[in-house]
Amino acid sequence: MDAITLVADWEPRPGYAITAREQQTGKANMACKVFRHPRLVAQTLPDPSPGTGEVVVEIRGCGVCGSDTHSIETDADGYMIFSGPAAFPCVLGHEYAGTVVEAGPGVQELQRGDLVTAEGMLYCGVCEACRKGWFNQCVRLDMVGFSSPGAYARYIRVHEKHCWKLNGLADRLGDAQAACEQGALVEPVGCSYNGMFVAAGGMTPGSHVAVFGCGPIGLGAIALARATGAATIVAFDLSAPRLQAARDLGADEAWEIRALQAAGGRPSAVMRQISRGWGSDMVIEAAGAAIHTMPEIEAALAPAGKVVYLGRTGERAPVMLDALVSGASRIVGARGHAGGGVFPQIIRMMEHGVLDIGGMISHRMPMAQAAQAVERSRSREDAKIMLIGP
Repeated sequence: MDAITLVADWEPRPGYAITAREQQTGKANMACKVFRHPRLVAQTLPDPSPGTGEVVVEIRGCGVCGSDTHSIETDADGYMIFSGPAAFPCVLGHEYAGTVVEAGPGVQELQRGDLVTAEGMLYCGVCEACRKGWFNQCVRLDMVGFSSPGAYARYIRVHEKHCWKLNGLADRLGDAQAACEQGALVEPVGCSYNGMFVAAGGMTPGSHVAVFGCGPIGLGAIALARATGAATIVAFDLSAPRLQAARDLGADEAWEIRALQAAGGRPSAVMRQISRGWGSDMVIEAAGAAIHTMPEIEAALAPAGKVVYLGRTGERAPVMLDALVSGASRIVGARGHAGGGVFPQIIRMMEHGVLDIGGMISHRMPMAQAAQAVERSRSREDAKIMLIGP
């Protein structure tokens, strides 16, 4: 099968101390500290065969994630921007859905022809973190598309425990391809759901919500906040098309930050105004720009407010902790989407028309143009680029 693989050089940054586990596994805890000169390579690989408990899925839709974009972007020294765990070379792509075409021995819940999407966080299930239910913090975690072969290919092999059926969504939409394209969005929206409702404990209906960063995770947060009863939602980004997508998915106001600042305004003032002085009860930071966003968030966080930090960056950022003390507020970090009922709850909402995220897809390209799609994503103009297979 044809596939797009990301290749990068293992060159730890000067002064970075490689851990024994990193050295043994070849998997960096933070890719930006180790991998240099990333590049995409087209390859022909053997078709996968399922092992015990595994299925092979033919990809019908795969989203281009901001993490994919970060993995090919570099700093001035040639190190990739992506700050998550990774082991390269690796086939990219982790937001996917498709058709089960083969089931291995011991598969119990799936059969040939089922439409499925799948989690991208491959937890071991036996370490202490997993046994406590913290699957996204598994000490042996592999991430599809970064340390385990991804979905920028015709097929992917995956254990059935990570798969969730989309047959009900296909019945509702009356279109299997549309179900797979929307099903591929469950992964990024799942990251928002995990942060907002699992890690942070949810929001009260009637809350004021602010979202910084209107990529897919930020857009997912907007759709979820609207579906669960937010009183107001305000969004901030640098891209006009993404801000329009934010409005389409439920934001009451969407502001281009540079234009706002050029006019003498500040996001914190907007957050105060839309909430009539109260501030934002929940803020989702999906921009990965804490150096710039946290001062504004601190200035307009409501009493007992929650900051859900979902952005990824290798940079440190100052935070005024006294603001948390005075406001009885908190910052919650979250990554991933495994466990917590995330995938089945989102799919259930989609099946019953409570959550409509199909409008997030702003551009479609054939799987054969995956490398071009990742390059296009660097403009940050598209809300979600969807690769269509086979």
